[in-house]
Amino acid sequence: MTEREHKGDVAWVVGASSGIGRALALRLADDGYVVAVSARSEDALAELAGERSLGRIVAVPLDVTKPETVTEAQRWIEDAVGPVALCVLCAGTHKEVSAQDFDAAIFRNLIDVNLMGSVHGLAAILPAMIGRGSGHIAVVSSVAGYRGLPTAAAYGATKASLINMCEALAFDLHGTGVRLQLVNPGFVDTPLTRRNSFPMPFLMTVEDAAERIHRGLRSRKFEIAFPRRFTLWLKLMRILPYALYFPILRRATGG
Repeated sequence: MTEREHKGDVAWVVGASSGIGRALALRLADDGYVVAVSARSEDALAELAGERSLGRIVAVPLDVTKPETVTEAQRWIEDAVGPVALCVLCAGTHKEVSAQDFDAAIFRNLIDVNLMGSVHGLAAILPAMIGRGSGHIAVVSSVAGYRGLPTAAAYGATKASLINMCEALAFDLHGTGVRLQLVNPGFVDTPLTRRNSFPMPFLMTVEDAAERIHRGLRSRKFEIAFPRRFTLWLKLMRILPYALYFPILRRATGG
């Protein structure tokens, strides 16, 4: 049985109705957290809340694209459940886009959910944590934010923005008692990645991803990136000149 070292601590997972967020919420509940889970789907959250006997899961529906609902949720959790010790912001969506089917509406939707959803979560949780001088925040981005990838013009742009934002906030939060971590997973088998029309190397289950994030949260690293071989390869690609980068990626993706 998992040691319940965080018994009574409150974790808030935003984007918990499916995928990585759902699996991580269950993992944190097993670790002893009281886990507030948020997403738009009330039915999915209610099902999740009734699934764990080892730990308490509380459903708190919200829409990350509406900042007022995120703020209201944060206030309710702090008043009714307790001060949030750990906040994981992982709400996200994905849709392929290319120059041939370029659609501004796709960009707007992904920006609203992937980028502004995390921004709204930070705006809600940061004042309370900074005021207390303690707290832990994890923002889930993606290795797709390292550099431009085929059909990921919209998705990659939002993830690159999250990476840059977290790097900047790390300077501001130094010395405040609030710890910020950036999570950059590779390909994880979720309803979102199943939409991809290309091969996904090193594809892993959501349970494996949640376990790796859980281990990373216990570390002092700023970035939690996995799987190791894949992320190292992509980081190498990030420093290559365009004259090498484009042909290598075209060959690797069949483009």
